[in-house]
Amino acid sequence: MKILVIEDERELSKSICEYLGNEQFITETAYNFSSALEKISLYDYACIILDINLPDGSGLEILKEIKANNKADGVIIISAKNSLDDKIYGLKTGADDYLTKPFHLSELSARVFAIIRRKSFEGKNIITFDELQINLTEKQVFIKGKLSELTKKEYELLLYLVSNKNKVISKSAIAEHLWGDNMDLADNYDFIYTHIKNLRKKFLQHGAPDYINSVYGMGYKFSLPKP
Repeated sequence: MKILVIEDERELSKSICEYLGNEQFITETAYNFSSALEKISLYDYACIILDINLPDGSGLEILKEIKANNKADGVIIISAKNSLDDKIYGLKTGADDYLTKPFHLSELSARVFAIIRRKSFEGKNIITFDELQINLTEKQVFIKGKLSELTKKEYELLLYLVSNKNKVISKSAIAEHLWGDNMDLADNYDFIYTHIKNLRKKFLQHGAPDYINSVYGMGYKFSLPKP
């Protein structure tokens, strides 16, 4: 799942991204108010980690912009301010959580995971879709009861597809989700075809249907096969 880290302290931002990357999240960064506004206007994120004290503007204004545009992105405010008024104001404005600096990266990761689980998967740790079962805590995928070994990208792609089941997802949206800030390095969508093909192969190897439907000229839709 894709995370946006809006934090002007570059070392802290780097530490957050490295830690979340090891937890199989895809991270993007914004170091100031203007670049953060541009990213939230162009892309959707599973969760946004938002420092409210930015050098060229207030993170609370970014939060207001997110809510004004009815975006579903989860938001965790991180701030050096520990006043009750700031926390209440941030939460009332629409943040999902508030974490005071300094904090442990493991706690931040747990809170990110909790928000994504609540928003995208109805608060469940175990996601079931027909013959598939995904254990979000252990990051394991079972197909017809058998553990399937997925690569990191295959797992990220499957989660993205399941969280958007029955919706047509464009190739560009998949590419942006899997590559984040590095999407421009890809010359074409061959890497998407490869991951899709590998997922299909693993479904069929375990005796499950092919849930990934190609929608000509548009992208893919993850759904139950038609009878």
